[in-house]
Amino acid sequence: MAEPIAATALGIEALLGWPPRIHALIGHPVGLFANVIGVCDRRLNRPDRSDRHRRIAGIAAMVLLIALTACVVALAEAGVRTLAGAWAWPVLALLAWPAMAARSLDDHVRPILSALEAGDLPAARRAVGMIVGRDTAELGEAGVARAAIESLAESFCDGVVAPLLWLVLLGLPGAWTLKAINTADSMIGHREEPYRAYGWAAARIDDVAMLAPARLSALLLCLAGGGGWSTMVRDHGLHASPNAGWPEAAMAGALGVRLAGPVAYDGLLAAKPWIGKDGREARPQDLRRALAVYRRACAVLGAIALMVTVGVAAWPA
Repeated sequence: MAEPIAATALGIEALLGWPPRIHALIGHPVGLFANVIGVCDRRLNRPDRSDRHRRIAGIAAMVLLIALTACVVALAEAGVRTLAGAWAWPVLALLAWPAMAARSLDDHVRPILSALEAGDLPAARRAVGMIVGRDTAELGEAGVARAAIESLAESFCDGVVAPLLWLVLLGLPGAWTLKAINTADSMIGHREEPYRAYGWAAARIDDVAMLAPARLSALLLCLAGGGGWSTMVRDHGLHASPNAGWPEAAMAGALGVRLAGPVAYDGLLAAKPWIGKDGREARPQDLRRALAVYRRACAVLGAIALMVTVGVAAWPA
């Protein structure tokens, strides 16, 4: 019988998120990855070394992170299967639960929507500043809504589709190795110094790991949103990332709004092109619609995971 590990893990996270009490007690597993990445960064990314040496050091750090994560999690999975036997799958689903972020993302976006609908722009700016890296102090209502919608679309890929897909393909080691790669990319995969050379490997490995999830997430958002196909096909390449443009363009098309565009980071304006340039400015009601699309897409993804499990179970041995 096939094990419904992926569908169960997604369901647990959808119900509970990552409870604050658990976070206060033990933090989150990605913190372990952050510690390893931070130690490697301090020891290997030395400013007195050439770019070539720092690039090699960055590659070595990623090899270490990936190998360590995959081996430790594979050993843990093997231990659970040995000890629990036929009842290993519920334990493995619990171990996969923190790798998912469907409810957690929803929990972060809802306060932004509530503040916008209450007309409390300062609170909305503070809330959106928790999930985006751009400057938020001067954002207007449209800018806050746009930032939240973009983050929702991109994080659907990073935090929901990608870990679930890699869990289905490679089991528990696949999901947690993906989270380690994502964490490294967010910490050191930058084009600016001091990570331009050292973080090259982290960014490229993340690009490869997210190729399939990005395109799958875009398809799911178009299905859940009842449209957006033409905008997805036309505008996905306008994003600086080879992957993030797919779900963002899908969401822009499904909602009929324009996303991306000029945005400030650390006081400097980045002249990004518009995704969905023929759409209107984002409004609070568009963020509400984006949340509805996101929730439907998560539900479709869960249903697919469950159907795959049932289909594998029904397949003749």
